[in-house]
Amino acid sequence: MSRVAKAPIALSGADVKIDGQNVTVKGGKGQSAWTVHPDVRVALEDDEIRVSTVEESKSAWALAGTTRALINNMVVGCTTGFQKKLTLIGVGYRTQAKGKVLNLNLGFSHPVDYPVPEGITIETPSQTEIVVSGSDKQKVGQVAAEIRAYRPPEPYKGKGVRYADEHVMRKEAKKK
Repeated sequence: MSRVAKAPIALSGADVKIDGQNVTVKGGKGQSAWTVHPDVRVALEDDEIRVSTVEESKSAWALAGTTRALINNMVVGCTTGFQKKLTLIGVGYRTQAKGKVLNLNLGFSHPVDYPVPEGITIETPSQTEIVVSGSDKQKVGQVAAEIRAYRPPEPYKGKGVRYADEHVMRKEAKKK
């Protein structure tokens, strides 16, 4: 039995429609829809969403827990949204958001232009900070990971693009 699946989901201002196996969530930050697995039952009961299984089996409860987590992420994303913060560390490393393109100078011989996907907003509060935000948790994380992948932090000097809360393990330089 999944402990995650047993917990109800509070709507917190989101408009939820359940049509058979299709769940649609609308909120201030956007809307998202998802089709639930046939082994999982989703019900809307007095401002709460409850997830249960059609039949009692280990795999059905595992799917129910995953479904509950995904629907909760849809509700949170449509009401408050998700964001990831990245920091650039290195001499001459800077960034600038120009419309639907993020311009990165990361010590290469050329600037890197990252096209911003639909549904994601990228802000640059300073030249060395990037804030990726949106209503889809998976998409926000994917975009942040793609930006970080251009120049991951290296362990000797710590230079590169890192998450704001990331701790980079440093190595000692080679001895003579």
